[in-house]
Amino acid sequence: MQGSGWAALSWEPVGKRLIVEQVYDHQGNVGQGGPPLLVLDMWEHAYYLQYENRKGEWVDAFWHLVDWDDVAARFVKARTIDLALG
Repeated sequence: MQGSGWAALSWEPVGKRLIVEQVYDHQGNVGQGGPPLLVLDMWEHAYYLQYENRKGEWVDAFWHLVDWDDVAARFVKARTIDLALG
């Protein structure tokens, strides 16, 4: 992820696949149209007090904070989305 914003792992219901996307700001906080499963906050408020400008260390630590059971439950539920028009 370049700069600030959020990196999101989302379910893309039309193609029925996982996608990784970047959401740049809070004003246009719209992704590709699928539900987010996991979001990594890369705004300075998320890491600066502990990690200062060491973003890589923040990302490494993030993986230990993730509630993987919640991500898995979101994934299971997201896969049931049916956008069939017929």
